[in-house]
Amino acid sequence: MTKKIAVINDLSGFGRCSLTAAISVIAAMGVQPCPLPTAILSGQTGYPSYFCDVYTDRMDAIRKEWEKMKVSFDGIYTGFMSESSQIEKVFRFLDSFYKKKTFLLVDPIMGDNGKGFDIFTPELRSMMRELAARADIITPNLTELCILTDTDYRMIGQMTDEKHLLTVIEQMAKNMIAKGPKEVVVTGIRFTDSSDGVHKMGNLAVTKKKTDLAAFPFVGESYSGTGDLFASVVAGGKARGDSLADTMQLAGKVIELALEDSVREGVPRNDGVNYEQYLWMLADKER
Repeated sequence: MTKKIAVINDLSGFGRCSLTAAISVIAAMGVQPCPLPTAILSGQTGYPSYFCDVYTDRMDAIRKEWEKMKVSFDGIYTGFMSESSQIEKVFRFLDSFYKKKTFLLVDPIMGDNGKGFDIFTPELRSMMRELAARADIITPNLTELCILTDTDYRMIGQMTDEKHLLTVIEQMAKNMIAKGPKEVVVTGIRFTDSSDGVHKMGNLAVTKKKTDLAAFPFVGESYSGTGDLFASVVAGGKARGDSLADTMQLAGKVIELALEDSVREGVPRNDGVNYEQYLWMLADKER
């Protein structure tokens, strides 16, 4: 029977992020994505102008219909939340559908490049922390991990030694694990490889027992939606039983190729990366 993941996130017409990324990636991995939109946007919020229709008051209606259908999910994957009431509705969703054999992946989208997003009020930040603590796996970037663990990002930003940086991030992840999640994958870590001097972008997976780093050469550009692509691959891999280390390598390779292609083509940052032509890599479990 096909595995199913409920994906609670916004849908943006342009930007290759959120549900657009999650639906295509998870489906390519042989898993059924079941979207529950939190908002509908003409384009992601990085564009200078966009239309946004918030779906907070419709989230309960969708949940209730799914309850009538007596459906079940192998995984639940949450992304961007624009207001605290949306997280409250996610908690109700978990009460209905988060079962013993269901995993919860939370992508705690709260900020980037050392700064939290303006919409994150103290209440919304507190509730996101509560949601992250209930998760089985979370995929924060370094800024979001700092927010979750009350760490000063400036301290991290001043670190130049690769081993010291990764050791500190590992300890921060373990501090987060102590609050609830079983697995923490810290995304988008930039560093210079001490062995060859190459600038790299890495993702660090931490559990109580082990730590795995998957790193690839940094192409010199950042794009909208790469975090969503990464978290979606992790969710799909989790559903089909792949190891987290293998899934990170797969996600990193697909995103690396998509980034290289996008830089070569001069794709605007807000448009997201050209990942569609690499979806076939996700379907081949033997690779």
